[in-house]
Amino acid sequence: MDALATLINLLGDQDKKDFKAFMRKKNKRHDVKNILLFELLNTDDINGLEKLLKKTKSRDSYHALRKRLHDSLLLFLSQKTFESNNSQASEVMRLIVVSRFLLENDVDKTAFKCLVKAEQIATKLEHYNLLNDILLLKINYAHSEASENLEDLTTRFLVNQQHMQREAKLNLAYAFLRQEMREVNLKGKVVNLAALMLGTIRKYQIAVKDLMNYKSIYQILFIANEYAAIHQDYSFIERYIQRIQHFIQGKKKADESHLFYQLHVLYFLANFHLRNRSFDKSADYLSEMKNQMEQHRFHESQFYPRHQLLSALNLYFTGRGGEGTAVLMKALEMTTKKTKQEDIEDLRICLTMFLSLQDDRSCLRHLALFQHTDQWYEKKMGMLWTIRKNLMEVLVHAQFGHIELAVSRLSSFKRRYSGFLTETHEERVLHFASLVEKYFNKPDIVFNPVFQKTAVDLLKNKEHADIFHICFISWLIAKWEKKSAYQIVLQHLSSQHTPENI
Repeated sequence: MDALATLINLLGDQDKKDFKAFMRKKNKRHDVKNILLFELLNTDDINGLEKLLKKTKSRDSYHALRKRLHDSLLLFLSQKTFESNNSQASEVMRLIVVSRFLLENDVDKTAFKCLVKAEQIATKLEHYNLLNDILLLKINYAHSEASENLEDLTTRFLVNQQHMQREAKLNLAYAFLRQEMREVNLKGKVVNLAALMLGTIRKYQIAVKDLMNYKSIYQILFIANEYAAIHQDYSFIERYIQRIQHFIQGKKKADESHLFYQLHVLYFLANFHLRNRSFDKSADYLSEMKNQMEQHRFHESQFYPRHQLLSALNLYFTGRGGEGTAVLMKALEMTTKKTKQEDIEDLRICLTMFLSLQDDRSCLRHLALFQHTDQWYEKKMGMLWTIRKNLMEVLVHAQFGHIELAVSRLSSFKRRYSGFLTETHEERVLHFASLVEKYFNKPDIVFNPVFQKTAVDLLKNKEHADIFHICFISWLIAKWEKKSAYQIVLQHLSSQHTPENI
């Protein structure tokens, strides 16, 4: 999807009507084709676009028309966002704009009253960049009779500069770690996360106390989540969790500026507990997350798919498979053009897995909806997500009798990913794939005691303790147990002790 179509998809039905009204007011001539182009792109009218291209004098003219429409959309979105945003940060920005206008027109007393209010809000929000703008504006007009004491302003300005410097270091560290995780995820780079994070903190001279706020905790958990997902091991960050939980308990109610990060933190904590099979604790965090989303609707659309995904997984792995499946189906029905594609793909792959584990043939229909190339999934969803999707595809086709297709997909899987899995020390995946291949070549091998012991040992192996690994291995064990893979999963989870001290 190109940039212009992406911008159009951000608009709701009323937004589109407002944009066309905005364009009619903006157009100075009646023969301008920008509204026509907008309507053709909105309805995805290929024939209409081809006719419009022919009517324009040249291809360059057509692209110039697209460029003007693109710029108009950006202008409309910027104005609409600023006008409709009722957040406190937006209120501060409005106060700064009006204060500057008043100062330029010698209405100093009212301007400084606005700036005092803006500074109070920005201080509460810990929004140091806005505070910097406010204090600089006050300093620039310190000669005014309505101004505050210059020494007091200078002191506050210098303290705020220190806060800005600290925040800049944290953002640089986060950017560096995100870049490293991208190398790990897409190129198989091998790193030690604990050493990497410690080295990064030293590199950017970050104090440990600076890491105990919602934004920093969100950034740390984001990196940890990426690393844990890649290595399928969520137990290594257990020592961080108690400290984070203590911090959250000390700040029961986050103010508006921290809510976005608080929701992310609750999501990551729910995910960590889920993956460590502490389902009750995971459900508690999801409940708190839901309460926050209901109180602050402006974040609900962004977090709803992720919340539903974890809720469904909690239900599914605690024996309520039907409820979990229903949650995913409803979540997929509720998606819109504004829903992130990554969230849709996560919901879809999870639903396919749920149905296949329960021997439900409708999983084939959902599997067919994965229509992008492996390269697209690798770039958008990550290497290991794509590997899991491809391996699941192999198992589902085999499960419902498409053996030749399954053999072909397995061969392609090994050809494409063997090198990556070896480089990243994920030979366990290749080990499992070799057992599947043996089953394809000789189905009766599942009744061989040696084969069965090898598969069961994989399930007992600590490296395969992740709930999604359990699902894959259970598919193989179900072949001789004459049960559904879902029954094997639940049987294994119920026999294990739920981790404590998480």
